[in-house]
Amino acid sequence: MSPEEPEKRCTSVPRKKGNRGAMKLGRIAWFEEADFENAGKRGLEFIELDVNDRAQQFLDNVEVIAKRSEEYQIPIAAVGRWGSRRISAEGICGDELELESRLVDAAARLNCGIYITGCNYVEELSYYENCRLAIAYFEKLIAHGAKQGVKIATYNCRWDNFVCTPMAFTMIHGYLKDLYIKYDPSHCIYDGGDYLQEARDWGERFIHVHLKGSLVIGGERYDDPPAGLDQTNWGAFLAILHAKGYKGGLSIEPHSQNWRGELGEKGIDYTIRYFRTLMF
Repeated sequence: MSPEEPEKRCTSVPRKKGNRGAMKLGRIAWFEEADFENAGKRGLEFIELDVNDRAQQFLDNVEVIAKRSEEYQIPIAAVGRWGSRRISAEGICGDELELESRLVDAAARLNCGIYITGCNYVEELSYYENCRLAIAYFEKLIAHGAKQGVKIATYNCRWDNFVCTPMAFTMIHGYLKDLYIKYDPSHCIYDGGDYLQEARDWGERFIHVHLKGSLVIGGERYDDPPAGLDQTNWGAFLAILHAKGYKGGLSIEPHSQNWRGELGEKGIDYTIRYFRTLMF
């Protein structure tokens, strides 16, 4: 580390401290030094790491991530893996369970208390059989996470995941009292659901929330503009979260193909300003 680096890092905008236990504002990013520096300059309070097909890269760099998190005072609030196959017609996919257990261990090393996962649907099996296997998979991951102080949550994204609807919540989360939900209103909106009703009915189980805009024109998905510049009723949604006593993270997810470059950066800044007014 050069003598100039510590002085450079002190130029970050102070993060809003707020009340102890209040909602926190952060974003999905990666673990490059620029990601931490950017989050600090914007006054964000955490980074979320979604490893997906970069799981081994993430595992190989846990100590690097821990060092950067400490240096920049930016916690890792959640680690997640989307889109993988957890079950098959033969049962639980052992390789995936072993990998996700290692990811939970890595999350614990980073003082991150949330691991986000999902479960694919196997067409050859009945809905009941799929639920039974998903429950068995999550039970094992929950038990492993409990030893490490890491809570397990399912994502409501539809990417190779069926644990994302009120029926699945009732069947699976209704049975597994220690299984939580990472919620993103846009997935429900694009699927024709009622995100306010889902927040009302399952908000007590929300442990992490994504802020991704949604825009439907002529009945079709048009774009995922910055949250606050979209059709989501964020005021009503956060009103429900406040009523439920939600104290988790609000994680900005830049996702638009149109809001890129300078325009995308302006969109992130807008989302930050917009949600600060809703978080109290």
